[in-house]
Amino acid sequence: MNNIILLTDSYKISHWKQYPPGTEYVYSYFESRGCVIKEWTECTFFGLQYFLKEYMVGQVVTREKIEEAHDVCQHHFGAEFLAPGLTNPTNFYRDGWEYILERHGGRLPIKIKAVPEGMTVPLKTVLMTVENTDPKCYWLSNYLETLLVQVWYPMTVCSQSREQKKSIMRYFTETGCPLGKAPGGVAFCLNDFGFRGVSSVG
Repeated sequence: MNNIILLTDSYKISHWKQYPPGTEYVYSYFESRGCVIKEWTECTFFGLQYFLKEYMVGQVVTREKIEEAHDVCQHHFGAEFLAPGLTNPTNFYRDGWEYILERHGGRLPIKIKAVPEGMTVPLKTVLMTVENTDPKCYWLSNYLETLLVQVWYPMTVCSQSREQKKSIMRYFTETGCPLGKAPGGVAFCLNDFGFRGVSSVG
């Protein structure tokens, strides 16, 4: 079973220490920053629902996951390769994760707002925002960034497929070919073998 606590960049483990005193809410956003192909001016948002349902719905923090994460992190940030038993248990925010377990039943106190799945929007548009809903969990919004930005891959595949279909439709029209209806015509011309080359089912 996935451990949401470990699904982050390791440098984020100690970020909870670095926020200014009195921080209560962190509001983060995700956007498409642009494209190297100047003619592609839009992106299609896709994939967030998979990541939410797979990793963030329901009780995702348990006592066992906290213990596992603490063990991994204290060794990762320690230096046992230099001296046996030289660990660093202070970077991992055990109190924060235990608070989520006890106060929220292991459910993540965050609010995510996003454009609808499948919507095409101009580049450099905010696609989703993340905000903690409990002031004691201000550190959680950006902690989850690593997992949430994995949506870039299915979004990129979706956006590229859309642009390819637009090119096919343009050349069908220019050459006088009927667009046709699925399963033939334009729908058949984009034989997508992308699934075998992607990084994951998500």
